[in-house]
Amino acid sequence: MSTFRQLHYLDSPLVLPNAWDVGSALAFVDAGFPAIGTTSFGIAASAGYPDGVRSSKAATIALAARLVRMSVHITADVEDGYSDDPAEVAESVAELGALGVAGVNLEDSRDGHLVDASTAAAKISAVKRLSPDIFVNARVDNLWFAEDATVEAVLLRARAYADAGADGIFVPGLVNPEDIRRITTDVALPVNVLAHPSLTAAELGGELGVRRVSSGSLPYRAAIDKAVESVTALRDNRQTPNATSYWDVQARLVTFSQRSAN
Repeated sequence: MSTFRQLHYLDSPLVLPNAWDVGSALAFVDAGFPAIGTTSFGIAASAGYPDGVRSSKAATIALAARLVRMSVHITADVEDGYSDDPAEVAESVAELGALGVAGVNLEDSRDGHLVDASTAAAKISAVKRLSPDIFVNARVDNLWFAEDATVEAVLLRARAYADAGADGIFVPGLVNPEDIRRITTDVALPVNVLAHPSLTAAELGGELGVRRVSSGSLPYRAAIDKAVESVTALRDNRQTPNATSYWDVQARLVTFSQRSAN
């Protein structure tokens, strides 16, 4: 099996589904994905908290501890590292690495606003010193939060994070083909974007040069929509949607529980 790092250098981009619990992760494994990420949004929302406010640390570590028992690579979305102190961030990532997590997403924003690039770079450096084998996907949030939202500003941060030791650059909100091509051309590291309905993974990985396409919180949000659709159909006397059978999902969970106990 390819290493997690190698998955970023294959002929086609790594399509990474993001799970919010064991059940969603098992479904992704069953669908044949070689790597799974966690979603801070889905984990936080499941507990009734907004994303990006450092509420998901304990739940992310607990979930990662279970997901690493699966036969795929696991990468964790750790928001901004849950601290302003680079040493504390590095310790948190090292805890995940000790569990067997292959990578982390580390973002350069907090509470919906950019932090100074030097602060984010210091966290990346601290993480790589303590956990050199962890794949650090440095998230550049200029476009996502519409702050200093230019390609030039994104590239400045991306270069700073590359110099700090990042292994990949994640630019959520990047959807314009010309901007994507410029960033993937100017950044030597694998570039990660969020899934977007205007571009397929094949298109992103072709001339545009993207090496990783993440689902982000899309599966969680789609699951909520489908849940509402199923019960409104029932209420409104319409045919309910098809779904994986109870017995199939139960079988996945039983198998996983038995393997985890061994």
